[in-house]
Amino acid sequence: MIIHNILQTIFLIGGIVVLLAALLDWEWFFASRNAAPVVRYFGRTKSRWFYGTAGVILIAVAIGFYYRLKAMSY
Repeated sequence: MIIHNILQTIFLIGGIVVLLAALLDWEWFFASRNAAPVVRYFGRTKSRWFYGTAGVILIAVAIGFYYRLKAMSY
């Protein structure tokens, strides 16, 4: 069960960081080597929408993990 909690935490923290980067338009995030191809392809505004959606999905997955583990422990 510990590995599940670690994965849940990684998804939650990753989702929060990505969502905050999209909402606050963090320059360091969008100028990074991993995000640069997405920004070049979509442009800055659509990239922010893309990463915001990805952040919400990651947070939803973490919440889903939480409730799934909670149901399994009963």
